[in-house]
Amino acid sequence: MKRFGPFVFERRLAPTRTAILGYSLLAIAAALVVMSFIFWAYGVSPVKAYSTIGRTTLGTRFGLMEILRRTIPLLLCGVGLVIAFRAKFWNIGAEGQLLAGAVAATWVALFSGIPAPWKIPAMFVLGFVAGAVWGIIPALLKVKLQVNDVISTLMMNYIMAYFVKWLIYGPWRGPTMRGFAYTDLFPRDAWLPLIRYSKVHWPTLVIGIAAAVLAALILSRTRLGYEIRVVGDSPDAAHYAGISFLGVSLWVMLLSGGLAGLAGVGEVAGIHHRLLEPDHVSLGYGYTAIIVAWLARGSPMAAIITSLLFGLIFAAGDEIKVTLQMPFQITGVFNGLILFFLIGVEVLLYWRVRLVRKGQEWAGKAGS
Repeated sequence: MKRFGPFVFERRLAPTRTAILGYSLLAIAAALVVMSFIFWAYGVSPVKAYSTIGRTTLGTRFGLMEILRRTIPLLLCGVGLVIAFRAKFWNIGAEGQLLAGAVAATWVALFSGIPAPWKIPAMFVLGFVAGAVWGIIPALLKVKLQVNDVISTLMMNYIMAYFVKWLIYGPWRGPTMRGFAYTDLFPRDAWLPLIRYSKVHWPTLVIGIAAAVLAALILSRTRLGYEIRVVGDSPDAAHYAGISFLGVSLWVMLLSGGLAGLAGVGEVAGIHHRLLEPDHVSLGYGYTAIIVAWLARGSPMAAIITSLLFGLIFAAGDEIKVTLQMPFQITGVFNGLILFFLIGVEVLLYWRVRLVRKGQEWAGKAGS
């Protein structure tokens, strides 16, 4: 128990689900309020802005399909990050792992010579492997050399981004593109099937939902899930129980990086059908997935809901740009505000705040 002026902070043993949901909604509401001032600063009525976004995204089939399309990479990356965060491995590298999967899928589509019936399955398998390898490298650096996982995973995003640039400006630059830094278009047998009249590549969507269900089962029903939870909750207890930090770190980053790699496969094989600039392959999905996982609070199934929320925000960005004549980057501001307020309410989750009125006895005074 601590006292700051008239306020007393009492430690909670564990936040309830109601408290987690309530304070998470409070963080989102606070972000919406601040966004209202940003809309107002651009000369746009907040009421008009929110009503326009709601009408054009949630009110039309096209808008709903766009939300679903944006949700797919967020879900895959978000579920992977939930697994990593449960082990207290701070994977900030989903963006680079997504790009690694996109590179692997491009190689399969354009250069591997794999027969048509096996091309799409091979893209998913190698995309998963590429993302996993890119995730395992910082896991080895952390366990063997004590390299900070936040720094190593973050830096590897930039390494992969520049590797993609080197490929599309160099050896993989498509000769038919006439000056543009793209690869050639994928052959049709390397295109993922879509839901009719949309850009929703349904095989990747199915994989994302299945990944959330399997991740929930792994965390709750398997020995690996138990070891992940113990390492995340109490490293000392994990050490005394003989749990291998190396083994757990490798497994969580294999799964986390691999799922992000699948997101990259979906973007190049389902949307763009070629490899192009890193910020065109991904609109920052790997970074936004950090907020998706944080808001999911360690639950892969909750990541389905939170990824839909941020899919809505990305879909709204298109309407903000076209209808409201504001920059698309405003979605990044909104994402940042939500993360800011989510971090801000952490203290309320683990500390109960009580006002002690003047003249009222403080219970902790006797023990001080």
